[in-house]
Amino acid sequence: MIEQHPHRQTHFDARPLAAGHPGLRLGAAALLALALLPATATAYDSGDRIARIGLHHIAPKSDNHDTVEVDSLLGLTGSLVQFLTPQLAVDLLLAWPFEPEVSLKGGGKVAEAQLLPPVLSLVWYPALASTWHPYVGVGLNYSLFFDESTQGALAGSDLKLDDSFGVAAMAGVDWDLGKAWGVALDVRYIDIDSDATLDGADIGTVEVDPLCVGLSLSYRFR
Repeated sequence: MIEQHPHRQTHFDARPLAAGHPGLRLGAAALLALALLPATATAYDSGDRIARIGLHHIAPKSDNHDTVEVDSLLGLTGSLVQFLTPQLAVDLLLAWPFEPEVSLKGGGKVAEAQLLPPVLSLVWYPALASTWHPYVGVGLNYSLFFDESTQGALAGSDLKLDDSFGVAAMAGVDWDLGKAWGVALDVRYIDIDSDATLDGADIGTVEVDPLCVGLSLSYRFR
């Protein structure tokens, strides 16, 4: 008998809170490096806003699952930043829905899905220079999976990927191109672990956990 699932579940993995997690190591290393640099005048004011739009390369971890792997992809992203103080801001990362492809290890593509991974982070901007502005942050991510489809060896099967809730870390730098325009480079780690079912049967957890490297154009509203 096929087990029926009346509603989707949200998966939360507490393991990222443990010491030594790659996302937390990224944030801690960036925070330590910035703390050792000399300070200068602040570049931002309370109430400043920054809008960014660009591209991120999303590279899932290499060991996603026992039998399948999630392929890397390039996605359109944007973020909105609101400064609470001259050095502390809230960052909301948004994206056009990603379409990650799932392949059998050593085989061809067997599935794909739509993924929306918004991330809300608290970000620190140390005052280090007048025209470039490094930052580090930590936050939370809620990943929504939808429109799952199968093909190849799994053609005709019903694949479901549960939504995921986890931690995130980021580090980056903004370069001013003028009074309002700039360019941003950032690196983000996002904890995404989705419980998967195939035709109603549990097939384990797909650990996406991508490292995302992005380049964006930014505009500052004062």
